[in-house]
Amino acid sequence: MKEYKIIRQRTKFRNTDSDFEDELNTLAKQGWVVKSSIAINGSSLFKVILERDKNR
Repeated sequence: MKEYKIIRQRTKFRNTDSDFEDELNTLAKQGWVVKSSIAINGSSLFKVILERDKNR
């Protein structure tokens, strides 16, 4: 069975690329894998969908 997590980055205001990269690397160490990414048109919002095995 799989489980999913959605995280977001506000490209202009909140997180820098480096901060977001650190967050993704931390989650990767926990077994999360990026499955998809979405840039919301007309906004500064970027979302990433992560997946991992639930029974870790």
